[in-house]
Amino acid sequence: MAEIKAPVFPESVADGTIVEWHVTEGQQVNRDDLLAEIETDKVVLEVVAPDNGVVTKIVKQVDDTVLSDELIAEFEAGATGSADAPAADKEDTAAPEEAPKQAGYGDLPGRPPAPHVEEKDHKDQSPAVRKAAKESGVDPKDVEGSGRGGRVTKTDMASPTLKADSSIKTDSGQPVAESVGERSEKRVPMTRLRKRVAERLLSASQDTAMLTTFNEVNMKPLMDLRAQYKDRFEKRHGVRLGFMSLFVRAATEALKRFPAVNASLDGDDIVYHGYYDIGVAVSSDRGLVVPVLRDTDRMSMADVESRIRELGGLAQKGKLGLEDMTGGTFTISNGGVFGSLMSTPILNPPQTAILGMHAINDRPMAVNGKVEILPMMYLALSYDHRMIDGKEAVQFLVTIKELVEDPSLLLLDL
Repeated sequence: MAEIKAPVFPESVADGTIVEWHVTEGQQVNRDDLLAEIETDKVVLEVVAPDNGVVTKIVKQVDDTVLSDELIAEFEAGATGSADAPAADKEDTAAPEEAPKQAGYGDLPGRPPAPHVEEKDHKDQSPAVRKAAKESGVDPKDVEGSGRGGRVTKTDMASPTLKADSSIKTDSGQPVAESVGERSEKRVPMTRLRKRVAERLLSASQDTAMLTTFNEVNMKPLMDLRAQYKDRFEKRHGVRLGFMSLFVRAATEALKRFPAVNASLDGDDIVYHGYYDIGVAVSSDRGLVVPVLRDTDRMSMADVESRIRELGGLAQKGKLGLEDMTGGTFTISNGGVFGSLMSTPILNPPQTAILGMHAINDRPMAVNGKVEILPMMYLALSYDHRMIDGKEAVQFLVTIKELVEDPSLLLLDL
């Protein structure tokens, strides 16, 4: 008999939560088959089968908290069992709980009861999916599944994409939110990742002397450069040439000139980092994550583009590892991909600064006494005023502006 244990968490992660079992007791699995998913404050970790065999006992159920390297199941290698055991044969694998009510909201007079979904109709779904179906009133059979073999997962139920021929019904046979004039509600528990992001953002706004300075950059030189070389770049390196790689290069050079922006605070100590690890904020279905590019001063633009693409793909699939997001000395956030014209990005502690990129819009600008229409982008630098003086912050942002507007300065090291 072998033990299935939770992964070994790093020191920054105290525990995790079982969010889904993909197998049941007695089910036969093959080596490296996905058994369970554990959500931590930072990432979702997968637990896979160590060998061909049978999961004989599930020790930790859905929503249970687990510690690093803690026993979660028992496994018998080489044994045979049911190859297609249903995902929820046992009623005690995930006892559904009533969704918590918020004070002053859950008891509003006249609030209609949540639609009920019969549990007996979904014995083939995982415990987490069954629980989500009960809470939301959404029938898993109407939801497009992203799991193995089209199976519906807990994530699918949190943000359901309905099948083309689906029709969500209540017990009375009426659509939940389809009828004219009806107002619906859906209550879903906040994930650990979302909770942790909220805690860190709130802490950053309360525990730092955060200030933001703005500037604007003429993107025409960079856009002309990209248009001229993008085909040759992609043919040579196998990856598309974007704007982020040049901003990473420009930020790295600016960090070299202003070490305080690359430093962090540790209690009453200032830690000056002799390396450049730049985090790139990425929005995923599970929340905001910040994978880190290591040693950007040693990376070519092709390396940066390739790594950003790789990390972005992993983020969307929920496959980022803890090693992909730990550390980081500076962060770049690009709200422009969503159309943001201007914002004040929030610090990512213990870092002391973050650069915000925004949408590129044509605007009339005064150039040598004449009005020209130019593609302009607002840049924002939020920084901790306890560590960085306003003069340094402004000069840092102006340096990035100058390097982006004249990329040849990077080549000539000017």
